[in-house]
Amino acid sequence: MLVKNGVIEKVFAEPDLPGDPFVVSDADTMLHYINPNAKEPEFVTIFTREGCPHCIRAKEILNERGIQYEEIKTGQGTGISSRTLRATTGRSTVPQIFIGGKHIGGRDDLERYFGIAQA
Repeated sequence: MLVKNGVIEKVFAEPDLPGDPFVVSDADTMLHYINPNAKEPEFVTIFTREGCPHCIRAKEILNERGIQYEEIKTGQGTGISSRTLRATTGRSTVPQIFIGGKHIGGRDDLERYFGIAQA
């Protein structure tokens, strides 16, 4: 339901269909109603290791841009080994960053992705 100034503007009523009951009342439907040209944020995942300076910088780059991300910690005691990381990303170094399901690479690759000049 979309309410503006205390008045119901639009009700996103659900059809009586079997299966997923939330066909039209989810946040994406409302966003597209309010702004049909709105672009949904891309999902970002970053594989990191505790104490890694490149990981810290990569997270800073994302935070500076207001980009939310899911962090997956690797290394001893995490259940994610370098072998698993290599099987997933093709690389065994961290950080490894995915944006919108696409493997961007490490910190240097992230800087290139955002057009950050490297010293």
